[in-house]
Amino acid sequence: MNLRFAFAVNNDNQFVKKHFGDADKYIIYELRDERLEQISEEINQFKSLDEKHTHGSVKKGKAIINFLKKKEVNVLVSRRFGKNIKLINEHFVPVKISLKHPDDVILILNKHLHWIVDEWENNKSDYKLFTIESGILKSSIEK
Repeated sequence: MNLRFAFAVNNDNQFVKKHFGDADKYIIYELRDERLEQISEEINQFKSLDEKHTHGSVKKGKAIINFLKKKEVNVLVSRRFGKNIKLINEHFVPVKISLKHPDDVILILNKHLHWIVDEWENNKSDYKLFTIESGILKSSIEK
């Protein structure tokens, strides 16, 4: 199985304390032979979509979901998620991390990949939120 991960980062390729949809870009990784390999970088062209009207816009959330589904992404990785996480977890496994550097996040993800793979393989929707700090916490998302 080749899972794809979208890392929500700024223009300096660092995770910042912004909601997933407010990232400057997404670095897409694919799980190949039990390793995450970068396959592309995608500018977040939806960053400001409908934000003047509603913060956490459903329109913006759906646009990002459709974009990442076309990229065959399965897992979203960010330091923060907003209220659109209720839409996100219908399509993707959300992973909340505390680190800033993608290389550090990859090292930690590698230790916990079996949990994420298990979540993706055994559910079709309503994926649990994984919070990774020194360990991993799997929790339900309230609708």
